Amino acid sequence: MAADINVHDQDASEQLLDQVNQALQNGLPLRIQGGGSKAFLGREVAGEILDLRTHRGIVSYDPTELVITARAGTPLSELAAALDAAGQMLPCEPAGFGEATVGGMVAAGLSGPRRPWSGSVRDFVLGTRVITGLGKHLRFGGEVMKNVAGYDLSRLMAGSYGCLGVLTEVSLKVLPKPRLCSSIALEMNSEQALRRLAEWGQQPIPISAASHDGRLLRLRLEGGEGSVAAAHERLGGERLDPAYWQDLNEQRLAFFTDGLPLWRLSLPNNTGVLNVPGEQLIDWAGAQRWLKSDADGATIRTIADTAGGHATCYSHGLEDSPFHPLPALLLRYHRQLKAQLDPHGIFNPGRMYPEI
Repeated sequence: MAADINVHDQDASEQLLDQVNQALQNGLPLRIQGGGSKAFLGREVAGEILDLRTHRGIVSYDPTELVITARAGTPLSELAAALDAAGQMLPCEPAGFGEATVGGMVAAGLSGPRRPWSGSVRDFVLGTRVITGLGKHLRFGGEVMKNVAGYDLSRLMAGSYGCLGVLTEVSLKVLPKPRLCSSIALEMNSEQALRRLAEWGQQPIPISAASHDGRLLRLRLEGGEGSVAAAHERLGGERLDPAYWQDLNEQRLAFFTDGLPLWRLSLPNNTGVLNVPGEQLIDWAGAQRWLKSDADGATIRTIADTAGGHATCYSHGLEDSPFHPLPALLLRYHRQLKAQLDPHGIFNPGRMYPEI
């Protein structure tokens, strides 16, 4: 059953394309903007605002096909409500940080607590429509999994922060919600928690989220009633308010609210206790660490790099380049890709790195 058209739905693709072509003619940069919920991430961008919020609405949604297509300016909350009404969800749990849009969700590529078990935002992108730096409005990918057996441009857009083109439409794979969800808390230290998580990761335990704050290991168990009940009985622990996971994802926990500089460390699976100055909140069963620290960026990035990961500064204005520096070879690939898709450099120039 296709979704009903909302009174706010609007196809503004022609106006967006006209603005891009005007910018190309004048040689002026564009600052791509959705809900502005991720504006604190990245470097400052100068340019005329290209506002995607007028280009909104769910284009098609057939729950039986597990695919939803929406315009880039569609509020993420509107997409989530349509899926929820059909008992479905985006398994990657994208963070909203306010009134996020579908395009901004893909452009930032940020995934929630379920990420290690379900996949990232990129993994659920089936197809896109994109305005390129040559002033063309093109479609990439499709609306069924068989069309994306190989790597395609649509997935390159995830995490590109608008530097490669203007997303106007996205098709996403969705999944049914789990039949049962139960959250528990177990008291143990960080070393014990990481060791247990490494062990449990090799076993058929229906864990879909795991975090540790230095004292409590919090787990979310999802799946069939029998498997969740059996896992809870085996693991023990106290019942936990399931709202914790959304508060973690949206950074509403007390950990995030004291004003100290905030860093996100992305690390290999099964990384042990990280000796870094400051207070840590472990997420993604250890693959993601939130760090509050007054240490300088070079120190934090060296520690992350030594562990085989990278660090991103989440405190706006603290670092001129919030994203982890790229190795020379990878930077060259980024610049070559930018030159192919945005040869005149008009889309969010310098948002990720000065050279892109």
